[in-house]
Amino acid sequence: MRRLLIVLVLTLLGGVLGAGTALADGGGDDPAVEELSINVTLVDETGGREEPVPGVDITVTDAGGEQIGTATSDEGGIASVPVPGGGSYTVTIDVETLPKGTFLTDASKVETEVDVLGFDATVQYPIGPDTRDVETWVDRLPGIVLSGIKFGLLIALAALGLSMVFGTTGLTNFAHGELITLGAILTFAFNQLGLSVILAGVVTVLVMAVVGAAQDLAFWRPLGRRGTGMVALMIVSIGVSLFLRNMYQYLFGGDTQAYDEYTDQGPYEWGVFQPTPKDLVIIGVATAVLVAVSLLLVKTRLGKATRAVADNPALAASSGINVARVITIVWIVGTALAGLSGVLLGVDQQVDYQMGFRLLLLVFAGVILGGLGTTWGAMLGSLIVGVLIEVSTLVVPSELKYVGALVLLILILLVRPQGLLGRRERVG
Repeated sequence: MRRLLIVLVLTLLGGVLGAGTALADGGGDDPAVEELSINVTLVDETGGREEPVPGVDITVTDAGGEQIGTATSDEGGIASVPVPGGGSYTVTIDVETLPKGTFLTDASKVETEVDVLGFDATVQYPIGPDTRDVETWVDRLPGIVLSGIKFGLLIALAALGLSMVFGTTGLTNFAHGELITLGAILTFAFNQLGLSVILAGVVTVLVMAVVGAAQDLAFWRPLGRRGTGMVALMIVSIGVSLFLRNMYQYLFGGDTQAYDEYTDQGPYEWGVFQPTPKDLVIIGVATAVLVAVSLLLVKTRLGKATRAVADNPALAASSGINVARVITIVWIVGTALAGLSGVLLGVDQQVDYQMGFRLLLLVFAGVILGGLGTTWGAMLGSLIVGVLIEVSTLVVPSELKYVGALVLLILILLVRPQGLLGRRERVG
């Protein structure tokens, strides 16, 4: 009897274990596990109606960027892509396959992240007519011209100083770009010390005037007295430029910095023009300074003496003009103008240790276009270069806009080497 009872118990246990094993193995009577998918619905909502949009291609990729699958929306506007399981996926719509004249009403949803959480995910894309206000080159032109005038005035400030130095000394100063950078860096330093940008800019211009006198008295004049030729002085200026640029990088750093004020301003709505307040200040200050320096050169005794030294230093000295004193004043004015250009350029853009170096080619282009040694030519040439550079962005990428200045420089040297307002000189 006891043996019979043990046999019955073992038989029952075997049956239960066998059934459990069959369930674990997924018996043939159980339904298969359902596969997950991402379903995209495309609906045209033009005129308030909702019509399916067939023939639009979509692509699904996983979090690692690997493509999971593609699909095309059917007559019901639905495209379905199976996914291997839950997780984060990216749905990308091929906008080129949208019906002509339509676009996604939410352009940011061209690529959409979808989280699949154990069940099918559905994404709906509203589509409508292309009602975007596309800006044409005619719409952009007034703003670009205004920006070009502003940029041209900044170039003109530096170009006027460079042209005055060349006219009176014959020196082509390749370190002039670093004087522009120094003006911006000093303004940034004074601004960080607590001065407002306006007050910091005024102090910087005064400091730059002192720098101009110091470099003439302590550096350029002694080299001239030793009989150093102009080619050698030009090479020295290149060395000074490299030295100063590396010093700026070491002291200021390689990062771009901004002043504490006037960094974020809304534009005025003046018809086709939309200048910001700082644009108007830059244009006003640069124009006033250029006009003042021009009148100084034309109307005052100092200006007449400067033009006399530029025309013929020996004859000017024989007529009683202190040539050395005039040259020192020219260095003071030229360096202050370069510093002011750096101050305003820092307000317009931002400050970095190479900003003057990048502007130097444009300064030379403006001076050569207008005519070496001519103040009016330097200003006119700089304005043309500034406007040309900005307008060129209508046809070339903005990264290549400075190339136009180099092309213009080469053409001027080939066609009219003396510049627009320069005079022909006979060699020999």
